[in-house]
Amino acid sequence: MKKLLAIAGLALITVSCQEDEGYSIKGTAAGIEDGKMVYISELQNPNSRPERIDSTTIKDEKFELNPGEVENPNLSFVEIEGLNGNVIFISENEPISFEIYKDSLRSSEVNGGKENQTLVTYLDHLQQTNEKVGEGRQQMQEAFQQRDSTQLRVLQENEAELMDNDKVFKKKMIKENPDSFVSAMILLDMINMKTVPVGEIKELYAELGENVKQTSLAKALKEKLDNESAVAIGSKAPNFTAPTPEGEDLSLEDIRGEVTLIDFWAAWCKPCRVENPNIVKIYEKYHDKGLEVIGVSLDRPGQRDKWLKAIEDDKLPWHQVSNLEFWNEPVAQKYGIRSIPAAFILDKDGIIVARDLRGQQLENKIAELLGEE
Repeated sequence: MKKLLAIAGLALITVSCQEDEGYSIKGTAAGIEDGKMVYISELQNPNSRPERIDSTTIKDEKFELNPGEVENPNLSFVEIEGLNGNVIFISENEPISFEIYKDSLRSSEVNGGKENQTLVTYLDHLQQTNEKVGEGRQQMQEAFQQRDSTQLRVLQENEAELMDNDKVFKKKMIKENPDSFVSAMILLDMINMKTVPVGEIKELYAELGENVKQTSLAKALKEKLDNESAVAIGSKAPNFTAPTPEGEDLSLEDIRGEVTLIDFWAAWCKPCRVENPNIVKIYEKYHDKGLEVIGVSLDRPGQRDKWLKAIEDDKLPWHQVSNLEFWNEPVAQKYGIRSIPAAFILDKDGIIVARDLRGQQLENKIAELLGEE
């Protein structure tokens, strides 16, 4: 089951508003001995680990920190030496207090300002939705084992309704809190989960307050939106050039046909290898009618032989390129690839008309574009 929270984690917190100004931290930590370190971390970049910005020690089951005024809110964490997990909060120019529960950091309480109030509303929704989806999945498994197709269909419809309600809730939160850092978090979750079209996310992003757009999280969101937009359906496929097995450079523009399939795969990817015979069948059927295929391999550095052997073993007759840089493959990064197999279908003008189709759906779309239905 996909996790509903890509950035915030699953920590549970409760918050309340206080009117004092300034960013200061006080906490109680019952049962934690003196001298244990308390670390404050911030997520400076959504693509990297949080960075520790301050620390102190526990004395008489209490701790206190004054990180100073923050220019913009940010996703932050409290960690306690020797304890697993963390307590999530948002740094904001308000006094923030913590009641740390030694045996359950996720249940620790936080009292802060408006940003933290909004955060807890979001986290509570996610927890409730996750629990309902989890219960439904367990019931689905039971219905499947009992071969109860009617009950299985009802449960699947219930899950679809839950997911629809989840999207409605998130959009409502963003619209009601355009000046909240949490709204940027929600949008980043949505784009990472790919549950909402990029165009809708761009519209929601445009409604964010300018103060939110200046945060590091929102800037990362904007960059991701720009990248996703470049390879969204309806966009012109970005051109690329990469080495062939013979060591020559080959670009997408060099081989584009009436219909072009860009196939991201690797020798180590079992689902890719399972799909290869289907692509071979489609290629043999439609290549003479205008279909071109270019494979982009995400094989590892130093494993050129495995890449070439997979091409030979699977009898792949189309163009192949790779820089052999695994997930750092430049072409894959340009296309925002985070899992394989992945596929992009282009029309004669190089416009992306479909993504990630396999099996019969892939053949049907290619036949449609070539007028062969």
